[in-house]
Amino acid sequence: MFNKTQLYHFSQLIVVLCGLSITSGCERGLRPLPNSIEIEVKRSIENGFDGMIVYVNQGGQSAFYSGGWKNREELIPADPHALFKIGSISKLYIAAATAKLVHDRKLSLEEKLSDLLPEVKGRIQFAEIISLRMLLQHRSGIPDFLYDSEFINSDPQEDYMTTAGLIFDEKADFIPDKKYKYSNTNYLLIGEILDRTLGYSHHEFIKNEILIPLGLNNTYSLFSEVDSSKVMSGYFVGYEADLKTNDYTRPGGSMVASAEDVGIFLRALIDGTLLNAEEQEIYSSVYVYEHTGWLDGYTSIARYHKEIDAVVVQFVNTSSNEMYWLKLNRVYNRIVGIIEKNLK
Repeated sequence: MFNKTQLYHFSQLIVVLCGLSITSGCERGLRPLPNSIEIEVKRSIENGFDGMIVYVNQGGQSAFYSGGWKNREELIPADPHALFKIGSISKLYIAAATAKLVHDRKLSLEEKLSDLLPEVKGRIQFAEIISLRMLLQHRSGIPDFLYDSEFINSDPQEDYMTTAGLIFDEKADFIPDKKYKYSNTNYLLIGEILDRTLGYSHHEFIKNEILIPLGLNNTYSLFSEVDSSKVMSGYFVGYEADLKTNDYTRPGGSMVASAEDVGIFLRALIDGTLLNAEEQEIYSSVYVYEHTGWLDGYTSIARYHKEIDAVVVQFVNTSSNEMYWLKLNRVYNRIVGIIEKNLK
């Protein structure tokens, strides 16, 4: 079985060897839109996705679409209600939880990292300048642990600060609040901050304050909490094995959910169902109302489209290199285009 380093280098090889097929995919993106999402999903499977789920919530109505395989080895068809590893879409839930704690004065957006986590002082550059707000906004300048050469050897079950230690004593990517650069370390540290503030796991807080009130019975903080047979299998381009059992437990990337639950959460986050007016103002000042997710074998997009009042969630159980996002986003945008077309 490939380790993370082998998968990474293999993905770079795919970029070189499959450049022509990627270009061909761009050309296919120019063809006319079909009249139905079902046809677009079918074509996407024919063009290389292993399995795909699409959820659309518009005008109070929900629609589900799926194609390809939930498990290609066992020839189990994709199920639109299957659970899926949503990767960094998890950050939306953490940001919402943080907004609630800030509203309750358990935390302040201007508190400094060195005060919230004293042990990082002198180990993370500018820790005495970096605020909770900067962490939430990816404006801290803290390097991303995912790109540290030692991360590939780390134990997935290690505590959050052990993982954060991978970037200790590294030079900052930039002076805090001068730029934006996405870094998973930001939300890893926020997870630790929430745990210490609460005195218990932030996963439990998210369950009690977000999942239960919204009736999200098909959303879980960790893969270990679910019946794995209900989770869609995951595949990496050019690698045959199912990656479903790879466990990711770190904050900001660990959650498992159905497409419908993600859609319900996203609409509730936007329309005021989840957050009161003060909490909403706090959230709006620090984070976005859409996200993508990527883990080995799993890619996802969740966005709200105001012009058509539609929440559209796309799950694809195939991943590859960063250029693969061109294909994923092209299909997603075509699906949104079909919804717009059918409104005319």
